[in-house]
Amino acid sequence: MDPRIWSLLPRELLEHVLSFLPLRAFLILRSTCKHFDSLLFAPSFVSKHSSSRSLSSFLLLSHPHCHQHYPLYDSAAGTWRSSALSPALLLPKFKNSSLISASNGLLCFSLPNSSSFLICNLLTKSRREIKFPSFPFVFELLNFVSTPKLGYKIFILASGSSRAEAFLYDSRYHSWQKVNCFDRILGDTHHQEGVYFDGRLYFAMSEPFSIVCFNPEAGMMEHCRSELLPQPDELTFARLVSDGGERLYLVGGIGTNGISRGMKLWVLSGGGGGGGGGRWEEVESLPELMCRKFMSVCYHNYEHVYCFWHQGMVCICCYTWPEILYYRASRRTWHWLPKCPSLPEKWSCGFKWYSFLPEISAMA
Repeated sequence: MDPRIWSLLPRELLEHVLSFLPLRAFLILRSTCKHFDSLLFAPSFVSKHSSSRSLSSFLLLSHPHCHQHYPLYDSAAGTWRSSALSPALLLPKFKNSSLISASNGLLCFSLPNSSSFLICNLLTKSRREIKFPSFPFVFELLNFVSTPKLGYKIFILASGSSRAEAFLYDSRYHSWQKVNCFDRILGDTHHQEGVYFDGRLYFAMSEPFSIVCFNPEAGMMEHCRSELLPQPDELTFARLVSDGGERLYLVGGIGTNGISRGMKLWVLSGGGGGGGGGRWEEVESLPELMCRKFMSVCYHNYEHVYCFWHQGMVCICCYTWPEILYYRASRRTWHWLPKCPSLPEKWSCGFKWYSFLPEISAMA
């Protein structure tokens, strides 16, 4: 580490050498000089580090009885981590926070004591506190979307004095804007989060089944024209899942009189972006025994069912159950993710899972 040697190295060669360091070692090293610290925000270095050292991906579990303590399932290793994620250790100032969303390396917390949201990257310890758009403020739905080139957006539905109000926050402008006509289009299914696909937020509505999308750039809601088999009246519930860019999936219960007897997975083909139509094609059906277990878990309370995408898997979860049912797209197989061994048996409700992909280039 003779400075006379390091100072003679070309800048691009120095960055190449540092890119082979483990992330933890580099985060310690960056405090030694301004140049090393600036590398964390340099696209060329981030690209080299990502290609030479891939970060682990995790499924993160949140529960009301386990405040500020989030068990981690390591997807690459296929095992539960012995230690849990504790944001309060890295951000001690924000101890009274509640995790409400995660997207591409960024976590979104609610800070009710300060009437704000906290967006942070725990790897780089970068954070931003965002004040609620109005006071008093009680939100019913929040969609948090982080993208590499466009920053992040917060789409939120709040309970107003007479009707629901929708707001959009854009990190490029650091400001809120009000979205009109949102509550009239979305109806009574606003408690279900949307999914980000093709630059828009998509929402699945029931009774009757339909899909609407929100264009953040235009600030408009649109109805999507798409064909679905079976008929919409055979769907007992429907949840959308995006793989992050190429495909939009639909998870749906099949049955009559509001009771599911089966569950299927569809994928949208032939367009669909921007409400331009398309056709839902069936991909797989959940095996009967697994379907019986899942339906007994949610016990026909389908509002407890939620879905998300994680590293090639369509994850199907229930707030009342500590396991995850997932479909591995590459193998076209169904599996159960086992319960975290550290969870007490008495916990029976409030399980919320997130896809957590650490990313050093995600900026709060």
